[in-house]
Amino acid sequence: MLVRRLPPAILSYFLYNGRSFSFTVAAGSLLEYYPIGNPSAPLGYLEGFPRPDPKYAETIVAIPRLKSGKNISSKERKAGRVPSIVFEQENGEEGGNKRLISVKSKQIRKLVEHLGQSFFLSRLFELEVRSAFEDESEIIEKVRVLPRKLHLHSGTDAVLNVTFMRAPSTASLKVDVPLVFRGEDSCPGLRKGAYLNTIKRTVNYLCPADIVPPYIDVDLSELDVGQKIVMEELKVHPALKLLHQPNQPVCNLIGARASDEKRSK
Repeated sequence: MLVRRLPPAILSYFLYNGRSFSFTVAAGSLLEYYPIGNPSAPLGYLEGFPRPDPKYAETIVAIPRLKSGKNISSKERKAGRVPSIVFEQENGEEGGNKRLISVKSKQIRKLVEHLGQSFFLSRLFELEVRSAFEDESEIIEKVRVLPRKLHLHSGTDAVLNVTFMRAPSTASLKVDVPLVFRGEDSCPGLRKGAYLNTIKRTVNYLCPADIVPPYIDVDLSELDVGQKIVMEELKVHPALKLLHQPNQPVCNLIGARASDEKRSK
């Protein structure tokens, strides 16, 4: 039987999506990315799920920084650079192999403005550490990274610090994945005058580095007044591990606004 030979992650995908996918179609789609008999094979994004927009597939260029400290950081910012750091990654936690670096303020600010802060922190980038910012300079390290922390100035939103995590294919990364709410136009509850109460804007997952989702779609098209969507109902790649209680709500529909209720009387 095909079912008995499937890895547990794929079986859970079938069980969760059984109503909207036929077994044959789902099997064909998943096995393209997760071959039978080789559960350690590289994972790929599944059809129909969000994947990173190649428009923002940018290489972040950095130079080494020999020292840390308040005065050093201040000088870096005045020179148009953001003091940063790269850590090793081990099961989503900060590890060793630390490297002090500086990145260009303009490049990081542009990415954060275009993507948004939450989406910047769920996006993988290639990082090149060079001896200097010139194109012909020596490449000291070239690695894929996930921005782990971003510190912005409270008044100006200027980027003050960035922490990056190395993200090889073998890594598992803790990621706060942004939620994108869709289907408002056809949502029965909203049409009746209810309003959306957004409880979570991001949800924390342990993600294989090759399939970090840029965001998660939250479908509101069938949500009625008084109903909610909880974390275990979010549709994600089966290899992602939820790091919250599964019954925690991400949103709900609260009854009609007071003004609407008065109008209906």
